[in-house]
Amino acid sequence: MWTPKRPRLKEKDTIMNGRARIAAFAVALAGMVFYMSGCRQLEARDQLNKGVDAYKSAQYEEAIDHFQRATELDPTLAMAKTYLATALAQNVVPGLDSPENLRTAQRAITIFKEVLAKDPSDINSVKQIAGIYFSIASRSNPTEWLQNLENAKRWQMKVLALDPQDPDAAYTIGVIDWTEAHQDLLDALQPAGLNDDGEGNVKAPRKLMEQVKTETAPLVEEGMKYLQMAIADRPNYDDDMAYLNLMYRSKADVDYGDAKAVKADLANAEKWRVDAMNTRKENEAKKNKGPQGITMGAGGSQQ
Repeated sequence: MWTPKRPRLKEKDTIMNGRARIAAFAVALAGMVFYMSGCRQLEARDQLNKGVDAYKSAQYEEAIDHFQRATELDPTLAMAKTYLATALAQNVVPGLDSPENLRTAQRAITIFKEVLAKDPSDINSVKQIAGIYFSIASRSNPTEWLQNLENAKRWQMKVLALDPQDPDAAYTIGVIDWTEAHQDLLDALQPAGLNDDGEGNVKAPRKLMEQVKTETAPLVEEGMKYLQMAIADRPNYDDDMAYLNLMYRSKADVDYGDAKAVKADLANAEKWRVDAMNTRKENEAKKNKGPQGITMGAGGSQQ
């Protein structure tokens, strides 16, 4: 019976040496990969730092280039993605619906969403997305304008889900609701040759105002709720007070036909108008006053 011959000693040595060389090559290759990976991470950090310096100097295009390079060198560097999206968002021009501006906005939103995919609780990314949608809302395209406002409101709702006492998120939702409600009012009045008088539009035809009430009542109710939330969390919020004034005037439109309710709405509107004006003056005075230094009077007493 034939049996295979055992390898001679020299053949054994050759096989073992070959295996050893392969193992050594694999170790060396792994070391090179690790070294190259480490170098790329270091270079990514360097690009990140250069991007931060450029951003601080308001050189946003340069910052974007550095942050983009950092993410390419080290895709796991989450901070680089956040900074890249932030720099892109800074380049978005509010209200401009040019293709380039919208592409920049969408690119920033996409990257912020990538950050959120890894960390859903990153409230900064949620706020940024909400802000971008609100920023690019342009009336030149009514359909996209409304869609962007609704997207902004939806993302501000997500902000409040993470931080229920964020006054800016609540305020923005109120602003969006008033904006949509007021636009619905104007769309109803203008074909009849009328404009908003800010006093409940009591001279407008009842049929027309009933239509306004149907369309705007839910927005007015929701907007009032969120504006009240904002003022509860920030009692000196003068911008919010200004919109409470406007929202009560929209409520007067909804209360068309109820003279007593309209009168109360307009009284509340005037109250918030005056409060907004006075609070704004107080806030400006505090801002201009700034921190006060400590001086030493005669005898060394503090003044």
